[in-house]
Amino acid sequence: MIRLDSRDARPIYEQVMDSLRRLVVSGAIQPGEKLPSVRAMATTLAINPNTIQRAYESLAAEGYLHPVAGKGCFAADRGDIQGRRRETLLNRFDQTAAELIFLGLSPDELSHRLHAVSQP
Repeated sequence: MIRLDSRDARPIYEQVMDSLRRLVVSGAIQPGEKLPSVRAMATTLAINPNTIQRAYESLAAEGYLHPVAGKGCFAADRGDIQGRRRETLLNRFDQTAAELIFLGLSPDELSHRLHAVSQP
């Protein structure tokens, strides 16, 4: 379900977040499905529970999970995720595009890169 790579330069909580995000988006974790408790997930992955707690909180802030007090964390509905995530990614894209243009990339070059990425 979740793989951690000790050679990965990213912090463990980010690896956990990316794995859970991918599982939710792919449908492997269904909307409304309860995720393992922080303690259970930490035990399964042999990592500190605080690491899982941080990942769960960050994913909840991104809209991928809905924490319910006393019951745990549940996967969000796909529609909820798509809108919030799309907005987050578009903001990041806008900032990156602005920086690339500042660094000398022309809007035409940026457009060409977008077309190249969108082609199969």
